[in-house]
Amino acid sequence: PVLRDLPPEIEEAAETLGARPGQILRRVVLPPLLPALVTGFGLAFARGIGEYGSVIFIAGNQPFRSEIAPLLIVIRLQEFDYAGASAIGFVLLVTSILALLGIAWVRRRLSHGIATETVA
Repeated sequence: PVLRDLPPEIEEAAETLGARPGQILRRVVLPPLLPALVTGFGLAFARGIGEYGSVIFIAGNQPFRSEIAPLLIVIRLQEFDYAGASAIGFVLLVTSILALLGIAWVRRRLSHGIATETVA
């Protein structure tokens, strides 16, 4: 929706004023897209932290080669090491929360920067 909402007149105006295609992309098209790109990347990252099935399916379950955090949790639970599984889960949770907070911070700064550029 962000690209659809971007009026084509802005690109035409930049081209009329002598901007090259790279400049149009970097200075006209990309700034409104940055919040959406950052959000999409961050949510995919936060979702991927806890991914288990697809990684094991693609990489195979090879001991000491494809040990990802969710697999380590399963191994700890099979060994009845609940404290170890909880610790790994806590690290994953904190990492996800920090990623989401970082996304919110970057998005807020980008949105604020775009708002001040359009006003000025």
